[in-house]
Parts: sequence; C-alpha cells; structure tokens
Amino acid sequence: MLPSLFISHGSPMLALEPGASGPALARLAASLPRPRAIVIVSAHWESQQLEVNVNPQPETWHDFGGFPPALYAVEYPAQGAPEVSAEVASLLEAHGLPTRLNPRRPFDHGVWVPIGLMYPQADIPIVQVSLPSQHGPALQTRIGRALASLREQGTLLVGSGSITHNLRELDWQAGPENATGWALEFRDWMVDKLASEDESALHDYRRQAPHAQRNHPSDEHLLPLYFARGAGGAFSIAHQGFTLGALGMDIYRFG
Repeated sequence: MLPSLFISHGSPMLALEPGASGPALARLAASLPRPRAIVIVSAHWESQQLEVNVNPQPETWHDFGGFPPALYAVEYPAQGAPEVSAEVASLLEAHGLPTRLNPRRPFDHGVWVPIGLMYPQADIPIVQVSLPSQHGPALQTRIGRALASLREQGTLLVGSGSITHNLRELDWQAGPENATGWALEFRDWMVDKLASEDESALHDYRRQAPHAQRNHPSDEHLLPLYFARGAGGAFSIAHQGFTLGALGMDIYRFG
C-alpha cells in the first residue's frame, strides 16, 4: 500500500534550484511502488466549496510573478485522470462531502513543482482536489480519511503546502543551515503532536502551537498537512530543513 505524503514545496524556484529537497523527493519517489495516479491537495487552489479537477489535459500554470524567464519556460505535461476524478468525487459524496467537478483547472505550482521533482517524466496522471480553506484543519482531516482507501488501489495521496510560511519575514541571505528560533519551535511542536497523534491539539494549532500566527499568517499552506495525515497511517519524517531562514521544507510520510 502506498503512503500519503505532505510536501513543503517552498518557492517556485525549487523547480530550478532544488537544493536538498529535490534529491529527497527523488529518493522518496524511487522508494515507492509506481502509482497508478496521484491525488493532490495544493495550498494554491483555495475554493469556497470542495471541487475535483476533471480536466484531462491540465496546462502548466505559472501562477506567480517576478521570477526569472527560465521558470516560466518550465512545462509539466502530466495528464489528468477523469476516471480517477469520478472515483474521488464519489468517495467524497459517500462521506457526506458535497463535491463539484471542475473541467478547466490547470496545474498550479503547488502541483507541478514538487511532483515534477518526484516524477520528472510527467507520466503519472494527476487529479487535484481543491482546498476550502475557510473550514480549517478538521475538514481536511475528513477529506483525507474519505480518500484513504485509494492508497490500497495504488494511488498516491499528497498534500502540498509548507510547514512554515511567513513570506514577509524571510531572510533572503540566509543559508540552509540557518533557521529562526520561532520557526523551529513551531515546526518541532507540530512534529511532536504528529508523532503522538494528538489530533485535538493539531486541529487547535492556531491557539496552542508556539508562534502559530507568525508562522502562518493565514493557514492555507499548512492545511494540506491535515489532508495527508487524514489519508495515511503512522507518521515519519522523510526530510527536514529550512531555506531563507524561516521557510520550512519538511517532507512527511504517513504509512
């Protein structure tokens, strides 16, 4: 059975400057059975209601600005999987989660940047599920649990976000060996609660975790973690690190 994964995807420049995360993602992919499909929740598709992408040929969306021209030339031509999308929607509906199908959604960089580092041949179909971020962690846990059975059928479930994400307080001169104390404290609290399976504390992280608001001024980048946790099994760490002083690059495995 495949695990579920939480991937901190960092800056879009990860596609061109993979640092330590790129090799970690490549090793992780090599250690897994080849998926029949990938179902992913990205921090960059926030929605009012739950949606599932049924686009058979999603475009590579460069949903950012101010980066080098080479980044806008990157394409990730993976196919969609409408039959898997229908399966996902059916499972969500069966678990009391009303779902709308979206036939036009492209792949945002929360999809193609990390998955491109794992599967550079772009030969595994991908289905994206939206993030109704206003409903917080508990809904993402429910969505993950609703889709957990797909792991038994060879589908890789991925949450793509960031374990810390305060872009206003990044240190653009900091090397990978430098991490700010407030980001480390938050990351370590999250790891402790994940390891101890303290779901009530995890769902209430904005009140209980140290420096929660500072690490996540808004929580869309942390919510995919709850999807991955809900979909998976036992927690383990596949990779840890920071870039730019306060941008966590952790990768977690569940199951």
